[in-house]
Amino acid sequence: MIEEFIKEMFSDDDASIEIQRNDLAQYFNCVPSQINYVISTRFNPSQGYYVESKRGGGGHIKITKVNVTKSNYLMHAISSIGDKITAQEVDIFISNFLSEGIISRNRSKTIKSSNK
Repeated sequence: MIEEFIKEMFSDDDASIEIQRNDLAQYFNCVPSQINYVISTRFNPSQGYYVESKRGGGGHIKITKVNVTKSNYLMHAISSIGDKITAQEVDIFISNFLSEGIISRNRSKTIKSSNK
């Protein structure tokens, strides 16, 4: 729910949003660390987001969505991999490629089956 709420905050014109961690935690009636967990697991570079956070003042967080075109998304994916990649990260990339229309559903199934 938190992930979807944050994603809905993005508009077509805005590539970044700013949120207050404590305000969001209060809205969802949870502790701020749960907000941190969602942001760190669902909004990371491999998923097409950059996150900047500032301590204090309720935990100001800026989330920037990578401008997605097929060519720059592939370059973003390549540059965010680094020296190693986990099976979970591969699954995330494949899902993102599928949702962005970079690969077909059949191709994603083939790649996922070869990753096991």
